[in-house]
Amino acid sequence: MQELISRLEALRLVPVVKIDKAEDAGALCDALCAGGLPCAEITFRTSAAVEALGIAAARGDMLVGAGTVLSVDQVKQAVDHGASFIVSPGFNPKVVSYCVENGIPITPGTSNPTDIEMALEFGLEVVKFFPAEAFGGLKTLKAVSAPYGMMRFIPTGGINPRNLADYLRFDKVVACGGSWMVTGDLLADKKFSEIERLTREAVELAEKA
Repeated sequence: MQELISRLEALRLVPVVKIDKAEDAGALCDALCAGGLPCAEITFRTSAAVEALGIAAARGDMLVGAGTVLSVDQVKQAVDHGASFIVSPGFNPKVVSYCVENGIPITPGTSNPTDIEMALEFGLEVVKFFPAEAFGGLKTLKAVSAPYGMMRFIPTGGINPRNLADYLRFDKVVACGGSWMVTGDLLADKKFSEIERLTREAVELAEKA
């Protein structure tokens, strides 16, 4: 897990991808890498997710994880297809327990002190804060994290170019998850040059934070 944390700290930003056509995975990865962000969290929100995950992971030049993981079976699918880490929207004890017992890095979703304390019980050091903006944004994150100096966060949900730097300046934030540079519309229209441009801009914002 520590190796993953170090890589995320260096990247500072994780593109959250909902991909409808696995055939687009290669071009998407090319665009992200060209934009300076060799990373993707491919969410289990479409039937193409598993195949796309496999394509991305097989490249060997990206940090690839599986997002929106809701069951142990999905964890197994993700790992079998090369996922380096697991992300879930909420805190599912069965999923977290399986990952911890099998040495699979996981950042489960949390939004309140109870979630954070459950994560601590499993020995986790980094969790997802989701949905960040809908739950009060950075102000809420600072408030709920205050008693837990040992825990760090990956805020996701509503992160955009306007608030990215504010989140990244908070010392308990490892990285942020965001989808504005890889929207469904951009993927559907195969606007990979635009994805590359937006990714490059996002990387520059993160570096300045």
